[in-house]
Amino acid sequence: MTATLLKEATPPPVGAAAPRRRPRRRARIIALVFAFPALLLLGALVVYPVLFSVGRSFFDASGTRFVGGDNYTEMFHDPATLNAVRNTAIWVVVAPALLTGLGLVLAVLVEKVRWATAFKLLLFMPMAVSFLAAGIIFRLAYDEDPDKGVLNAAVVSVHDAFRGTSPYPEGRAREGGTLTRDADGAYRTGASVSPGDSLALPLVGVPPKDLPADARPASPAAARKAAPDELRGVVYLDFTPGGGGEQGRVDPRESGLPGAEVEAVRDGRTVASTTTAADGSFSFTGLDAGPYTLTLPASNFAQPYGGVSWLGPALVTPAIIGAYLWIWTGFAMVLIGAGLAALPRDALEAARMDGADEWQIFRRITVPLLAPVLTVVFVTLVINVLKVFDLVYIIAPGPVQEDATVLATQMWLVSFGGGNNQGLGSALGVLLLLLVVPAMVFNVRRFRRSQR
Repeated sequence: MTATLLKEATPPPVGAAAPRRRPRRRARIIALVFAFPALLLLGALVVYPVLFSVGRSFFDASGTRFVGGDNYTEMFHDPATLNAVRNTAIWVVVAPALLTGLGLVLAVLVEKVRWATAFKLLLFMPMAVSFLAAGIIFRLAYDEDPDKGVLNAAVVSVHDAFRGTSPYPEGRAREGGTLTRDADGAYRTGASVSPGDSLALPLVGVPPKDLPADARPASPAAARKAAPDELRGVVYLDFTPGGGGEQGRVDPRESGLPGAEVEAVRDGRTVASTTTAADGSFSFTGLDAGPYTLTLPASNFAQPYGGVSWLGPALVTPAIIGAYLWIWTGFAMVLIGAGLAALPRDALEAARMDGADEWQIFRRITVPLLAPVLTVVFVTLVINVLKVFDLVYIIAPGPVQEDATVLATQMWLVSFGGGNNQGLGSALGVLLLLLVVPAMVFNVRRFRRSQR
């Protein structure tokens, strides 16, 4: 037994370790052979462009004269670049936070929906759309013309439902007629009128196709004598289809203008108002004797509400962020939903048995347990947002491109989009790399920590 113990305790000869090292060395060589193509591509597509850009950033636009840090100095004095930095900061602060919050809320709510899989599929579907296609879709959706842009069509419909529209936005008084135009866009009679008068108020500029459906031939009310306390007249389109007729005089073939508001004004104060009938006629009764002025208020001729300028300088960045949210909300929801599915159910059930309501469970148990997943999603979205280019370039129209620009688009514009200064563009690329690297390092470290 002693001999056996001595034999086991005796170390192997020095030469015996060599056969053991050979398989390990061979495995490493095989691994390097298989990894070499990937390493070659990584060097060609990532390492070399990064090193080249760093070097190029120290040269002028032609690439022949060394300028040191002048490009970096100019970068922070250029108003367009400063605007790009400001917009990038808005993107980093707003978009990842909104997406993470939306993804969390939707992931929790989807668990309580019967058709959860179909709902997830519906929300994740925009991820299958390329950024180019999504940009074109939202460029059309944000169009200011309500006949093209779906968002403005909805806004205009809601506005018109509550505020109404002017009946004759193209209407105007005929020059040299009985009406004169005020500074506010209203029309009034040039001479005073009194009860017992009948008068015609001709308008032009209204396309016959835009006449109200209930419009009838103009009433000859202006030709009839009014009662002593009555002021009557007709508002009509002074246009005879096919020609003929006499300007300023009602023709049987001319159309009345229904729905127009008419006011009787005395001493600068409106004493009576009415709306024209289907044949354009109107009448004021019970008026006191004295001079009056008849007015067609500016509301009759106001231009229709055009909606919101989504792609104007003030709203273009929030509008593009909205398009980004549409694409990436499903991504955040699916990742957070996967983390939610892995939560220990016994903790949730114990909280319910202790009397906690759903809001308390969500705030004090679900969110803290999901903190690692939420952090990974947030940091991943920050990295993605820093590199956003397609949506900004496609959605923002040319005149507001500078108002919406971010670092990625500014780098392209400076280098290839007309600036032709690849030295400054490379400096912008280096700045973008320096902003992305810390987030990437954080994500990698957190991933390794979770693996351990």
